[in-house]
Amino acid sequence: MHDAARPCVPVEALRRLVETLGGDPVGGLLAVPVADTLKHGDGGADDPRVVRTEDRRQLWQAQTPQMFRYGVLVRACAEPGAMEATDESSLVERLAERGACTMPRLVMGSRANLKITWPEDFALAAAILAAQAEIKGGT
Repeated sequence: MHDAARPCVPVEALRRLVETLGGDPVGGLLAVPVADTLKHGDGGADDPRVVRTEDRRQLWQAQTPQMFRYGVLVRACAEPGAMEATDESSLVERLAERGACTMPRLVMGSRANLKITWPEDFALAAAILAAQAEIKGGT
């Protein structure tokens, strides 16, 4: 599945997704290894403090599109609490935790696959799309 929040997904990433998951019994998602140092905070609204630094070596940043077998996705979406999930992979992961399927595969995404979340993301997305158009056009 894909949404308009990631308009810059490169064609090469889409090809990798389809080629990698074409024969997979469950499916998976585009993702990139986490590059930033991640801090776990204490949740303090006015004066937040670091609780610990997370080990990022096995952490991946999920992206869209995500691609799953229809039957698996239908079962996952029918689960209680499905409306609270932040992505389809989370739903499939719940099925996998119960042994109903294997865990989703991670397929190398692209750092250019920016998620539009904050107002300043629009300018960055415009620059990425312009660069992609320039590369595609060969100019």
